[in-house]
Order: sequence, then structure tokens, then C-alpha cells
Amino acid sequence: MKKSAMCQMPARIETEADLAAGQAVLIACDTRFAPILAATGPLPLRRQPDGFGALLAAIVGQQISTAAAAAIWAGMVAGGLTQQGAILAASDTDLRAAGLSRPKIAYARALAVADLDYASLRDMPTAAVVEQLTGLPGIGRWTAEIYACFALGHADVFAAGDLALQVAAARAFALPARPSETVLRRMAQDWAPARAVAARALWAYYRIATKGEGIA
Repeated sequence: MKKSAMCQMPARIETEADLAAGQAVLIACDTRFAPILAATGPLPLRRQPDGFGALLAAIVGQQISTAAAAAIWAGMVAGGLTQQGAILAASDTDLRAAGLSRPKIAYARALAVADLDYASLRDMPTAAVVEQLTGLPGIGRWTAEIYACFALGHADVFAAGDLALQVAAARAFALPARPSETVLRRMAQDWAPARAVAARALWAYYRIATKGEGIA
């Protein structure tokens, strides 16, 4: 699984072409991804605009299934509760009605009060983004890495604490047990500079391997 000559890897994944280039780099990093990508077919880009709404959506998705997260987010969209000002003005009753738990109400409010300079995050390296975001209440490394991946388009970020990624890695690579976050993060070092592509591939593989609900 030694790295061979790679095609150019963009620092950001903004387009389908960037994602396609990243898949070639990923296979060059680890040939085991070739059959995985053949099984999954085209990977979803899943890029979204950065800013308050994207980070709030990542908070909503913490530690719940994608179906539950989608349902709650739909309720927040319907209630007009996806922007900073709306969160500041909303009552706890409003936020509970949209599906937020008591802790996530507190996290949403803390995010709104923080009044982040989202534009300044765009040019930061992944480590700096994670450091800044995890300084806020309720935002852990998973949430920060998900934001960096999908809202900022970082090509070399990998949310190793994600349960679906751990399950997919165990099945895809015939591991004896589901890897811990530490173990999976160490494995993912071999997939640089295309770790965000590896994550997309494993999320897609998770849906196939479990015949259930994934997040890719």
C-alpha cells in the first residue's frame, strides 16, 4: 500500500472534477479503495455553503442517526430557525418544538451568541478550524471536522470519531473489530492528502455494507 505517483490533488473539494481527482489520488495512496469505489459508484459531493446554518446543522447531527437529524433539521427549516438571529429570538419552546434536545438548545444559543467570523475560517488550515470551533460549547472534534469537510471543502480532513466510518472501515478492510477513533485516525494518515475522499467512500460503502441508513 505504498503511495505511487499521484495526479494533482486540490486543497479544496469544490466540484465533481475535484472529487474525481481525489478518488484517483486515494487509490494511489491505498489500492484497497479501488474495489470500494467500484462498489459504491460515483460519490456524492455534498458541498454546502459555509456559515452559521451549516455549523448549526452539524450540531443538530451530533450523536443521532441521519434520519433523525434530517427530520429535526426539516423542522427547524419549517420554523425559520436556521439563522443566527432566529435562534437568538426563539424561545426554548420553539426550539423544542423543532426537535432540539435541551443540551442542543444550549449549544445552538451558544453558537449564536459567539457570533463567529465565518469568512475568516475559509483560509485556515484544518487544525486551526478544529481548534477554533472546539472552543465553543457543544462542539467537539467530529462536528468541527464535518464542518471543515462539507462547508469548507477541505480535501484532507477525516472525522475518525464517526461511528459509520468506523463500521465501514472494519467491514471494508476485514478488521477483527470496529476500530476506535484513535486507531482509525492513525489508519487514515495513509490516505492523505485525500482523507475527505476516503471518508466519502467509506460513508457510501457503509450504506451498501449495512443495507441500512448511511450519511453519504
